[in-house]
Amino acid sequence: MRHHPISPVTEPMQYRAIGVVRGTYTPSDPDQLTRGTIQTEDGTEIEAVVLGRVLTLMRRHLDLSKPHLWVAYPRYREVDQLHLQLVGVWEPSTPAATEIATQPAAADPGSAPEAPSDELPEGDGYFSVRGELIYTRPEDGDVVVKIRQQPRPDGSRPTPFKLQLKGEISPEHLRHFVALDLRRHGQHLHLEQHDVIGPVPQRGGKGKGRAGGRPGPRR
Repeated sequence: MRHHPISPVTEPMQYRAIGVVRGTYTPSDPDQLTRGTIQTEDGTEIEAVVLGRVLTLMRRHLDLSKPHLWVAYPRYREVDQLHLQLVGVWEPSTPAATEIATQPAAADPGSAPEAPSDELPEGDGYFSVRGELIYTRPEDGDVVVKIRQQPRPDGSRPTPFKLQLKGEISPEHLRHFVALDLRRHGQHLHLEQHDVIGPVPQRGGKGKGRAGGRPGPRR
């Protein structure tokens, strides 16, 4: 059994953008669950889409009138407007309603099994983002990270996307691979701590990045 909805890192420069948000999902159309909004416990409304087998879970096992801890990929299709792609539900206390924890954990010999917990050490609103730092302006608290996605089954590569984040990282780390721990506040993801892994090899002889020239949101 996995004890956490976010998988451990298997290589130093492993790209990713994933996190958890607790809230109540309301579909835009009751007959079509794929698009809607999440009402979080702090009152924020976040646009969301549902991916993959989560639809089956929602139809068969989840009470959508109650809040759940959603596992999600963050995006910014508009400036200052967080968008979530829902890929799972972290709810080990009700195995039938979770995509991630579906088997009981193995107990130590001679010990009583512990009741599964729906809480995570990082708490609600935690996001893990790993990618290339392409913009930083510490005086304004703006950071942009580029994320590359895994190739599709047909071998094609999805277009990289950018995340606009809040925090302070020195410009000397531009074009370096960074691992970020973030916390959602309203519509923004704020930096809590970061590690600089190393420089990212640049393709095609492009020059080094600079602090100015902030890229726009992905459409």
